[in-house]
Amino acid sequence: MRLPPLVEGRLVRRYKRFLADVELEGGGVVTVHCPNSGSMKGCATPGSRVYLSRSGNKGRKLAFTWELVEADGYWAGINTALPNRLTQEAIENGTAAELQGYGSIRREVPYGEHSRIDLLLEGAQGRCFVEVKNVTLVEGGQALFPDAVTTRGQKHLRELMRVVREGDRGVIFFTVQRGDGAGVSPADAIDPEYGRLLRLALDNGVEALAYRALVTPCEIRLTERLPVIV
Repeated sequence: MRLPPLVEGRLVRRYKRFLADVELEGGGVVTVHCPNSGSMKGCATPGSRVYLSRSGNKGRKLAFTWELVEADGYWAGINTALPNRLTQEAIENGTAAELQGYGSIRREVPYGEHSRIDLLLEGAQGRCFVEVKNVTLVEGGQALFPDAVTTRGQKHLRELMRVVREGDRGVIFFTVQRGDGAGVSPADAIDPEYGRLLRLALDNGVEALAYRALVTPCEIRLTERLPVIV
């Protein structure tokens, strides 16, 4: 996925979850939209290099959106609106080999108890429910999810177990938007209940896939599968 022309700056601070102050490379500090509701642990250090996109909508309150941050020498994509698109792109271009052979892909399809599945694949072999998670936290050489307690993520794992019981395929897909991390593991120290449910889900037929993205100021695309280590 190609990115629009981006503006470079330095992070001053991130606050109120969806706001950040950034000092632009050319001077001046602007308040920008932060499209990430997580803690962004390891990706919100003041002074970090960041890249912003600029909206063409003159009526928008905040002209800039925070897209990338340099973390431990790697660019990380922090925009949680992108992983679904990146994953769909990887399915359509054949990178995600495990999810090939379906005739159609639909986004945000209602299922379960007031939930929407990120991607629903349908074809002659049946249906595959794919829940996509954005991963930006890396510690000790391992990518970790989540970076904050996620009751919503816990619910998604329960929903995937239900669709598997009903005869469909259920997949939790970790999209790692940064270049380091040898594999993906549950962040048990942050959300032990998520880790427990992930292991339970895998024991009950839910599949876990993880792919690393190549992240640059010009493009983001999934490139290689990573092991999921639980």
